[in-house]
Amino acid sequence: MTPSKFMIARVAQAFGYVRRAQRMADAASEMHLLREAETYLGEMVWQKVEHIEKLSVEYWNLRKLMKEKNAVEGRIDECQARLNNAHQERSNLLNKTPEANKELFDKRAALLAELENLARRRDRIVNDARDVRRAHVGLKMKLEVITSEVADSTARQEEFRLAKERLAEIKTRFVALKEERLQVANLIEEGDKKIDELDAMLDDERLKRRQVAADAFQSIGECNKEMSLLRAESGLLDTQMRQLYGEIGRYVSRNSQSDPSCKSAASSHRGMVDVMRALRRSVALNHRLAELS
Repeated sequence: MTPSKFMIARVAQAFGYVRRAQRMADAASEMHLLREAETYLGEMVWQKVEHIEKLSVEYWNLRKLMKEKNAVEGRIDECQARLNNAHQERSNLLNKTPEANKELFDKRAALLAELENLARRRDRIVNDARDVRRAHVGLKMKLEVITSEVADSTARQEEFRLAKERLAEIKTRFVALKEERLQVANLIEEGDKKIDELDAMLDDERLKRRQVAADAFQSIGECNKEMSLLRAESGLLDTQMRQLYGEIGRYVSRNSQSDPSCKSAASSHRGMVDVMRALRRSVALNHRLAELS
């Protein structure tokens, strides 16, 4: 709002053209821009106002807050480093197989392969025993038939004798297969027990890894909580510093024409100071128009 526009608006009001809500909205928007400009100017020039007595409180408060903010940022960096280390440690624990576990896995795989071979051997023994049993049944039936027949001939007697001998051999073979099957079954049982022992050891190792991972996760939670508190503290410091920047920028911009120290501090931001002066004038004119509505 310039003086010429103010006069035009006053004439329009005289003819009943009233825009009070618009004037208040324009004033609020311009005031917001003005406050942002004051804060920015204060941030740019605060280090140059040490010798301005009326800004000494703001200047030294800013120096103090700056040190506190640097300390907080240092703690945030340290906490972030600890957080990154905890994440890396947890990731390594969950994704990497420890050397001890690898050895146990290798033993387990070897045992499983051995048990598989034993199972195939047991199946072959059972199949052989089944064939022997069938041969035994056949020979018994043959002997029954030969015994029931008249067997006076020498050939018949010889056949009977050979069948009896073969039957004895089959019985011996069946007993040997049965014994071998029991031995293989014992070996499989022992292997199963070893597998169970290895599984128990692997479960213990996994439990230990999970415990360590849980500790790392707890550390992550603590670091995140600390980071949240530190960031909140840093945000509070930023808010306090912005307020002080705004007060310094307001004073310097208002007194840049009357105070040589303020003029020197704002020398590199003259264009901004002129715009801020125009904004103040426009805000005041908009308020005046709103009050006259």
